Amino acid sequence: MSEQTPSLITPLVTQLGVGGIGGLAVGYAVKKIAKIVAFIIGLAFLMLQYLAFKDIISINYGALETWANQGGSNVGAAEGILTTMIANLPFASSFIVGIGIGLKMG
Repeated sequence: MSEQTPSLITPLVTQLGVGGIGGLAVGYAVKKIAKIVAFIIGLAFLMLQYLAFKDIISINYGALETWANQGGSNVGAAEGILTTMIANLPFASSFIVGIGIGLKMG
């Protein structure tokens, strides 16, 4: 039994380590990129509002709302990702913890 224990633990520790480090890197990068994207979207929104205020453009808010609501129609794609993560639970759990830490650091 003592000979089998290291052979069972080594892949688990490897998956946890790689998943945690990978998640940390992804979480940190996602937070930094999200800040940049939020700034650009906010700037574009302010620009559009200014142009609408000066009567240079006219914004159809009904069409804009419809377009924004269509973005949530791809929720089914997340289901496949969740299934894959459950199949690789040790890696996925450490990856998710790493993402959480990376998001806090970023």
